[in-house]
Amino acid sequence: MRLILTRHGETEENKKDISQGHIPGKLSADGKKQAEKVALRLKNEKLDCIYSSDLARAIDTARFIAKHHKKTPLIITKDLRETDLRKWSGKVIPFDIRTEANRKRFYGQIESRASMRRRAKKALDKAYKKYPDGCVLFVGHAGINKALISVIMKKPVSFMSKLKQHNTAVNIFEIREDGKHKIHLLNCKKHLE
Repeated sequence: MRLILTRHGETEENKKDISQGHIPGKLSADGKKQAEKVALRLKNEKLDCIYSSDLARAIDTARFIAKHHKKTPLIITKDLRETDLRKWSGKVIPFDIRTEANRKRFYGQIESRASMRRRAKKALDKAYKKYPDGCVLFVGHAGINKALISVIMKKPVSFMSKLKQHNTAVNIFEIREDGKHKIHLLNCKKHLE
């Protein structure tokens, strides 16, 4: 299966350094332009299915892409949601939770990376089962995309903090039944240049 993975466009909350977690998020003017650009970049892909997080910022980005793939189903799923930040959702967190040391300070207050990896694997397995020889697009978020990449690369959860996922960055993988997945592209944002 060919898997194309992207992140939603920039949001108003991203601009203000607000941690979104499970709040919907609203694409900024630049975020809409980014979504249009990634949609143009992906318009010639022969997509069998588009899967999107059920959060508005991802759905809105997926809809820009879906305009070029009118016959392709768009499936909304909670499996591709961002990290559940619980009480920290919608707030400016006083320090960077992406580092392992700081994440430990939040232990039990936010969704664990292990939980995110389980969700990521579930989403990947579902798509592979349905489209083993197809091409699917996942529209997610920085955190869940990092979890997906760590699953595909068979890396530990600590590896997630080393990954970058810019708004609308494109990642492309070949997912194989034998687990010997291939990486064709990581965090590419040339369409934004």
